[in-house]
Amino acid sequence: MKDSPKKKDASTGGRLMSLDALRGFDMLFIMGGASMLAALAEWFPCGATEAIADQMKHVEWHGLTHHDTIFPLFLFIAGIAFPFSLAKQRERGKSSWDIHLKVIRRGLLLVLLGMIYNGLLEFNFADLRCASVLGRIGLAWMFGALIFMHTRWQSRAVITAVLLVGYWLVAAFIPAPDAEGAEIFSAQGSIVGYIDRILLHGRLIYGNIDPEGLLSTFPAIGTALLGMFTGEWVKNGRVSPGRKVLWMVVAGIALLVIGLLWSTVFPINKKMWTSTFVLVVGAYSVLIFALFYYLIDVRGWRKWTLFFVVIGMNSITIYLAQRFVSLWGTSNKLFGGLIHLLPENAQLFFVNLAYILVWWLVLYFLYRKRVFLKI
Repeated sequence: MKDSPKKKDASTGGRLMSLDALRGFDMLFIMGGASMLAALAEWFPCGATEAIADQMKHVEWHGLTHHDTIFPLFLFIAGIAFPFSLAKQRERGKSSWDIHLKVIRRGLLLVLLGMIYNGLLEFNFADLRCASVLGRIGLAWMFGALIFMHTRWQSRAVITAVLLVGYWLVAAFIPAPDAEGAEIFSAQGSIVGYIDRILLHGRLIYGNIDPEGLLSTFPAIGTALLGMFTGEWVKNGRVSPGRKVLWMVVAGIALLVIGLLWSTVFPINKKMWTSTFVLVVGAYSVLIFALFYYLIDVRGWRKWTLFFVVIGMNSITIYLAQRFVSLWGTSNKLFGGLIHLLPENAQLFFVNLAYILVWWLVLYFLYRKRVFLKI
């Protein structure tokens, strides 16, 4: 049975359940969902399942798969949440100074956690990768939040355009000084990789470039700002829910068209976090958020969301926990016997499904106890 539609827009007060559900949907691919879907091609080999499997891995260089959208969607979601968080802090009487300190502290803490994730506490500094996924989120979100607090939407639109166009001009017209003759949008030939090589201490994950490197942080701020534009729009109490959804769809289509046209001269590339990557994945992000928002917060169809909300409300927990706590053994002890009774070509799918289930039960326990890791 369907839930009865809500008559009021849930976005103007309280927590956006659609945001938690979408964050959980996104993180599901990190906690085994991508591997599980890729295993479908082994269980049921055909064109459709092989196409799905191809989408569950990163492209080698230029191009885009679903797997390339996971990280920027998470950053986009963090951007959506900020206008709501900022309003709540101001309603509680927090001073501007306190809010600024919290934003900066959160950004720098994510950088630190990213380095710990990469092995900081092993004290092997020569081989330490300083750049990280959490570091990229921390810096891009932090600078985006500071811009948001000090500008109107018109100024933010100009800043976002300057970041994206400026990054393109730098990447397209300034080649790496140490790679004469190399293609300018290659890892070795791009100024993006060159700056990482000379300024980033320690190990670069791809040797000559890091996908979470220094220069590519600037367009990533654009990703965070696109999320903040979306959050500010959804939070607007003067606009009807249906109109909010409509204009998010229009914005998504516009971003997609601009991004695809621009990609004829500036390739879509996650490792360089190109401006076209920002726009095309921004289109995907705003469109899928519009869908979740419409179904959950506008129509009020919420009963199906629990699975995703449990993951989404402890997203940082699951990201960090998988690095430091292995539950593969637990999963095997609980489900290994049953899985080995299945046909061999189906076993990998159910191995990953069992792993997801075990982690979900851990997160559900934390959810029931109201234990959430907040940074």
